[in-house]
Amino acid sequence: MNYRDTIQYLYSRLPMFSKEGKAAMKPGLQNIIKFCQKLGNPQEKFKSIHVGGTNGKGSTSHMLAAVLQEAGYKTALYTSPHLRDFRERIRINGEMISEKEIIQFVSSNKTFIEELEPSFFEVTVAMAFEYFALQKVDIAIIEVGLGGRLDSTNIIHPELSIISNIGYDHMNILGNSLGEIASEKAGIIKSDSPIIISQRQSETQEIFINKASEMQSPITFASDEWEITRSNTQNIDTDLLQVDINQKIRNKNSVFSFNKLELDLKGSYQLKNLGGVLSALEQLKSMGYHIDDQDIISALGSVKSLTGLMGRWHTMSKKPLVICDTGHNEDGIKEVLKNIELNTFKNLHMVIGMVKDKDISKILALLPQEAHYYFCQPDIPRAKSAEELQIEAKKFGLQGLFYESVQSALDAAKKNALEDDLIFIGGSTFVVAEII
Repeated sequence: MNYRDTIQYLYSRLPMFSKEGKAAMKPGLQNIIKFCQKLGNPQEKFKSIHVGGTNGKGSTSHMLAAVLQEAGYKTALYTSPHLRDFRERIRINGEMISEKEIIQFVSSNKTFIEELEPSFFEVTVAMAFEYFALQKVDIAIIEVGLGGRLDSTNIIHPELSIISNIGYDHMNILGNSLGEIASEKAGIIKSDSPIIISQRQSETQEIFINKASEMQSPITFASDEWEITRSNTQNIDTDLLQVDINQKIRNKNSVFSFNKLELDLKGSYQLKNLGGVLSALEQLKSMGYHIDDQDIISALGSVKSLTGLMGRWHTMSKKPLVICDTGHNEDGIKEVLKNIELNTFKNLHMVIGMVKDKDISKILALLPQEAHYYFCQPDIPRAKSAEELQIEAKKFGLQGLFYESVQSALDAAKKNALEDDLIFIGGSTFVVAEII
């Protein structure tokens, strides 16, 4: 098979969460354990950092990878889902895995795959682990796919783990309360491996404290250690997000000397993620990793170019200002709206699409009624029909037309927008994937 045939085989043969939702999931870790045993347990052949959470785990993973890469470490990065190219999921020093490597992996394991019948995600995790082991990486940043306890990535024993935050998402799988969701996320905490919690939340803190105690894992709440604020002069439409850093609790083994940073990931929510990243970097320094201040300063201003990250408060064009963001749950949309409010514009145009297996009422209740809406549906089986989305949105006072595709909705928004208007595109990662 050539590359195109190989990718089509993976998409068509294996259950995909993006296409089928919960039905695509294979409960338990049995499949990934069997697959990795067949491969010689590659996950045991490299050091790793495990990153979970409801929102922010992707940005956290990319920021950490950028810093470690800038510090001279051969740094692997596994994330999901991809936006444009399957190979985005598996990178080393920002470079995507080659088409040849993917073809070879699938060809070598095709018979086993058909016997085991794993999910699409399980195969991609196994592929990443083997690739990182073969390439002898110094360290791999591994992003959790969904949840934590039963996620296929959860067979590593990392140097440390990070949980970015806890919010309402995938409740049909993880539970209907923040406590239930946190318990699933806490499943990545490993024995004698430090855990960083980016945000201390009253509803979930005891769950993490108790799990860390049970696993004898040192726990740090990054929000206790750092106060990170946007610089007063900052305009969100600039190329870099300027932030002030106040280290409230100082680690005597590794104190950073900077009190300002510039981030090329411009969403205001990155301030919350940054605390977790800085606490993790301090922990790594205390473990003997050589990371200096200039590595951090340089890397955090160039995360997108170093790692290839896309879709986080991403400016696509100006006049009119066109921005997309992959925030897709209640907390994510709240952060999107905070960023919109920081901009100056005449009219707001919202190109919005969502999936059909989520309760979207809380999200619709948050969206501004004064905006002009262009309802659309991404080209995946899980997509909520644009017409149904329009009907539901109308109940919340949101007015607009529906369109059969993301592109046609965006074209209509651009046609209607004035130079000093703002067009936002989002509601689902899969909407952003089609236009970025």
